[in-house]
Amino acid sequence: MRIDKFLWCVRYYKTRTIATEACKKGHVKINGQAVKPSREVYATDKIELRKNQINYQLTVNDLPPNRVGAKLVAIYVKDTTPKEAFETQELLKYSKDYYRKKGTGRPSKKDRRDIDDFYYDNEEE
Repeated sequence: MRIDKFLWCVRYYKTRTIATEACKKGHVKINGQAVKPSREVYATDKIELRKNQINYQLTVNDLPPNRVGAKLVAIYVKDTTPKEAFETQELLKYSKDYYRKKGTGRPSKKDRRDIDDFYYDNEEE
């Protein structure tokens, strides 16, 4: 089975097109080598996959006949991603909360004053 189809079947990508693009960009590796979307996948292959700033590590147990339900994914793939990868994602999420939301427009006068106070208070220390 092709790697792009496999990743779509085990629900790591929503569409095959997205899975194909990830392979073309070099975000998918099998046994340490970057692969094209047409690369065949076999049982016991180790797949490294970068998605949403997380490096997933997967081991192929078996090949699904077609796209499987979310509850059945564990039959075909074993996720060996270290927990540290997910913890760093949580830290990134908290660091982004500080910044203004996209689409909120220019800072108001009050926002600018708060920014100036923060900047100049920290500069003196």
